[in-house]
Amino acid sequence: MAEKKETKTDTKTTEREYIIPLRNEWRKVANYRRTGRAVKFIKKFIARHMKIPERDASKVKLDQWLNQEIWFRGRKKPPAKIKVKAVKEGDIVRVTLAELPDFVKYEIAKSAKRHKIAEKPKEPKPAEATEEKKEEKTEEEKKEEKEKAQSAAETKATQAKVQSKQQKQSKVKETVIHRKALKK
Repeated sequence: MAEKKETKTDTKTTEREYIIPLRNEWRKVANYRRTGRAVKFIKKFIARHMKIPERDASKVKLDQWLNQEIWFRGRKKPPAKIKVKAVKEGDIVRVTLAELPDFVKYEIAKSAKRHKIAEKPKEPKPAEATEEKKEEKTEEEKKEEKEKAQSAAETKATQAKVQSKQQKQSKVKETVIHRKALKK
């Protein structure tokens, strides 16, 4: 039997935790269809227990981390049971893992940080500061350009030496082996 813990936050939203037994359901089908059946059963189970009108499983939305947890071992070996948290908001029920693993928490924090950086607008810099930096950069850039030119010249010289050695060696070993026709 499934365990149930219920908490109501608002009159419109309901939050419950379930431990859903999947083994009895996925054993009914061929082993290459087991995980797909487990996902369908989770949706059906939540639709029944969260009292969705007409038990419409299309109104049950699974979290990406829950889906990843179910499919982790492949299509032939889904988990035997899984602990989930269901939150009903109007007609739609969102289902997530009740206890997130550490790596999932890390990934969520990482993606949230990435989104914050992307959303942060860049502030325009004062004109005076940019002009001073341009002058400094020009001096530094001049030095870098000289160094690059010297290194490019050195690499060209070493490549020329290597090519000349290869040409000398190829002249010595320039014997051609012709293929003889097979006699029948």
